[in-house]
Amino acid sequence: MTTRSFEGVLPALITPFTADGSAVDTAALRAVVERGIAAGVGGLVATGSTGEFMTLSHAERRQVAETVIETAAGRVPTIVGTGALSTAETIALSVHAEEAGAAAVMIVPPFYAPLQWPEVLAHFAAVADRTSIPIMYYNLPAASGIALSAERLRDLGSVGVTTFKDTGGDAVAATAFVQSPEGLPTLLNGYDTLTFAALASGVRGVVWGAASFIPEACVELHRLLIEEVDLAAARELWARIWPICAFLESVEYASAVKAGCRLTGLATGPVRAPLLDLHDEEVARLAALLEGVVPTVAGARA
Repeated sequence: MTTRSFEGVLPALITPFTADGSAVDTAALRAVVERGIAAGVGGLVATGSTGEFMTLSHAERRQVAETVIETAAGRVPTIVGTGALSTAETIALSVHAEEAGAAAVMIVPPFYAPLQWPEVLAHFAAVADRTSIPIMYYNLPAASGIALSAERLRDLGSVGVTTFKDTGGDAVAATAFVQSPEGLPTLLNGYDTLTFAALASGVRGVVWGAASFIPEACVELHRLLIEEVDLAAARELWARIWPICAFLESVEYASAVKAGCRLTGLATGPVRAPLLDLHDEEVARLAALLEGVVPTVAGARA
């Protein structure tokens, strides 16, 4: 098992579909990747929650992973979400991701049957036994029902987990992770509205859905807080970004990120059922918020 730290802004990528939603639009996906790389992102996260992995077939998940990795072409690392409902499925997707050139896999624990902690550890150990790239634990307690602690993070580290994306939304718990002793898996923030607090606390990597459609602003915030430590300028920028993040978290997240992509000129296609696209009034609200960060595109494409 290799280790690697991931830093900077890592967009949680959407999965664009054709207009009828029946297939992955690989050309549109390449455009999303290129926009992020041009803006200076530190990496890419494919087939996560924002990428609607739960509605993708296994063939489509592999297709998305391969497309993102090929498009990035080594310019930035690609982390591939490989979480599934069974250990066998997770291993198969993780082995494929490694063979395709992924820099790491991101795994949410199986989220249908509530798991006991020893079962979680056995699940991750089984993946680590079959792969050699870093494993990122996707902390999503709203789906998995599993709460993390420093002790549990040590357990995860002992079975091959090197980093974790924290999408718990608990600022107190996240601060405790940041202040924990050395030796735990590396924390990446994955909760949009806590991004400023995470970066100001010294968290160097953020997985961020908004970075799919406002990557320049997201990269600038990271630069101001991590590299320049310019708190005044960062606060001014965050005052314009935060309302967008709060909006994303107030509606269906993947639908809202796709709407943001369309408003800034990217083709996305619809979200897949059971998700629904945002209502017109919600899209208008997002467009108004975006005007404070980047001009939106009139007649945004589907």
